[in-house]
This record gives sequence, structure tokens and C-alpha cells, in this order.
Amino acid sequence: MSEPLRIALAGLGTVGGGVVRLIETNAELIARRAGRPIVITAISARNRGKNRGFDMARYAWEDDMVILGEREDVDVVVELVGGADGPALALARTTFEAGKALVTANKAMVANHGIELASRAEAAKTAFKFEAAVAGGIPVIKGLKEGAAANYIHRVYGILNGTCNYILSTMEDTGRDFADVLAEAQAKGFAEADPSFDIDGIDAAHKLAILSSIAFGTAVDFPGVTITGIRRLLAADIAQADALGYYIRLIGMAETEVDAEGKRRLFQRVHPHLVHRDHPLAHVDGATNAVVAEGNFVGRLLFQGAGAGDGPTASAVVADLIDIARGDIGAPFSIPAAELDMAARADTGHRTGKAYLRFTVADRPGTLAEIAAAMRDAGVSIESLIQKGRVEIDGEERVLVALVTHHGPESAIAKALDLLEGSPSLAEAPLVMHILEE
Repeated sequence: MSEPLRIALAGLGTVGGGVVRLIETNAELIARRAGRPIVITAISARNRGKNRGFDMARYAWEDDMVILGEREDVDVVVELVGGADGPALALARTTFEAGKALVTANKAMVANHGIELASRAEAAKTAFKFEAAVAGGIPVIKGLKEGAAANYIHRVYGILNGTCNYILSTMEDTGRDFADVLAEAQAKGFAEADPSFDIDGIDAAHKLAILSSIAFGTAVDFPGVTITGIRRLLAADIAQADALGYYIRLIGMAETEVDAEGKRRLFQRVHPHLVHRDHPLAHVDGATNAVVAEGNFVGRLLFQGAGAGDGPTASAVVADLIDIARGDIGAPFSIPAAELDMAARADTGHRTGKAYLRFTVADRPGTLAEIAAAMRDAGVSIESLIQKGRVEIDGEERVLVALVTHHGPESAIAKALDLLEGSPSLAEAPLVMHILEE
């Protein structure tokens, strides 16, 4: 058998510990599938004295994790520290400068610096792999880069954050409100003490930006993702969606389109959607992730599974290591970084579809008429209207009014909301959720 692939591991948290245990437990199987052993030679983490459930004395220790990229006894660095910048980015750059390969689960770094790092890896003729950065143990990056490589992918979308999906599906099952379920998710470890990264959609946006690049051959454009999280959702929204035949899911969606001048444009949005109960994503519940890709020959592909956790994410990391051990380098984003299309950002106004709008209003005559007039003047056709439920805001009781529009342009909805802006009838800004049909 060939010489072992020697790896250094930066970060020994949940995923890092999982990688060590997976390599130690399945060493023989991994060696047979990789064609040579994969061995850990050096490690680094924030706290050397912490008990991590394995014998750390077996591996060389570096207090400064950036040094891992310079060690002569290391072929591949695995970065599991996280963060878009700082030590993780310094380690990545050092690793490529030394001509070594990098495997990471760091979606923030890939979304913000992926093209730079891909260029460095390509110049060094080495590997840069990040399967674990998107959807945990689901091999969606490999599926798009390899299994669907012959297809033009015209749309990719899905449930990309397990924390949000756990909260939404629990709200469905129990009828409880967002804040209550979030507190439970934090107590169970499904949500961080500061959950903003998840519930405000940033985590899903990082993943979507990466998927977009691989699916469409476009440069990663994380700042171009329009982001709306789930923080404002109420139990009443869940109930009303259910009554209409929908479930609510936080969906990341990306498409490419060609404008009137023949220029390619990229649409990327993370946004809570009403998903028709017959759609495959409607029944993805708990902390599960799922991604749909639509190709011109392969049709609709569905990737579904555990989107986080030590086992699934470690599995994705080690799968990348096995590919490297086999000699698979390839372009990190499927197409060489210099050839990725710098697509302009799409204008969403001309996009068409149905939408759910929820208004929190004062209980007084004329409010419904005002909303209906704004919709009429903006050219929005109302399919159904529900006035049901009350909430207390700043000590005052308010009424919830929800409506579903007929199929029409998003620009018309935006115009209607502009007409209502500043209205004393509205207690807060309206909530808009687009509808994902079957």
C-alpha cells in the first residue's frame, strides 16, 4: 500500500472530535477505499487541556494553528475552526503557500473568500475541498460537481439550516410561538446561545452562495444574497399556512437568467416560503437539510439528510480526504476560478408568483379597505383574505390580517407596500412570504 496521507487538524470541537474518532474507528476501511492510510500527525485547538474523548498525546500539538500549514510531516490541513477571517483564513493561505491541500467545513470563509482560495489552490496545483461546508453529511457538492456535471442546472434551492427547520416544524407540531420554541432549541443544543447567525438566515445564505457557484459556474457572490430570516414568524402564520395547504420553510433559492441585453444575471435569495404540502420539501422536518437541483437532462434531483452534527459532518470531511488520497484535485468550484462567470445580480421586480402577506393592524373601521385599496392601486390581485387572531404589541391589542395574492409580479407587491408605508393602521411592517408551489 502507498505511503499514508498525513493530515493536520485545526479545531477539536464537535466536528473535529468526530473526524478523529471516524479516522481512528474506520481506519482499515478508509485505507482500502482511499488506496492508502489516512493518518493524523498534528493537531491544534484553543484549549489544550480540555478532555476531548480521545488520546491527544498520540499527535503533535501546535499552539499556533497557522504553523500546521508549514509542517513538513503534513500533506493536508483540515480546518474546522470557523470564521470568515482571522486564524482560519490565515491558515488557509499559509497552507496553499506551502503547496499543501486544504479541507474545510467553514462555509463563512468559503462564501467570503472562496474564489481567492480557489485561485491559490489552483496555482499551487493542490486540492481545496469543502463538502462539509454545505448541508453537513449530504454529498450535494459532489453530486453537483460529478453526478450532474453534464447538465445545465437552471435552479438550485432547499432547506439549508437545520436550526430554522427544527423551529418551524416544532411550531407546526405544537402550535407554540417562535420565542418559546427557540428557547427550547437552545436548551436542547439545536440553537446557539446567540442564534442570530441561524435564525436571521446568514448561515443559509453562506451555503446558498457556495451552491450557486458550483451549480451555475458563477463567481461566489455572498453579498448578492437577499436575506430574510424567520424571527418575525408567529404561530398564527403557521396555522394560517396550514389552513391554506402549505407549510412554512426557510428556503434558499438561486437561479440564473438572461436579461434583455443577453447578459447573464444571478438571482439568490434566502427567505421564508409557504411550501405546498405536495412538494418534497414540505415534509422535511426537524434538523434535516434538503437541496433540490433542476437540470436540463437529469430533471429534479433531491439531496436530503442530516445537515449538521459530529458524525455527518465528519463523514463529509473524511470523504474529501479520501478523494485527495486518491489523487483527485480538480477545480474547487468545478470550473477554474479564472473562468467563473462574474454574473450581474438579477432584479427581482419582474419575478412572478404568489405571495402571503401578513399585516398587524389596529382594530378600527377602514383598515381592511385601506389595505385592499393599496393592493388594487398597485395591481395586486387578492386570492384569499383571512382576518383571524390577535396579538399584543407594546401593551395594545392588534389584529392579524393575512392575504394570499394571485400569481403576479413581485414589483406590484413592493408597490403596494410602499403605498401603505407610514400608515397609522399598521402596527409594524408587513411580513411577506413567497409561495413555492408543487
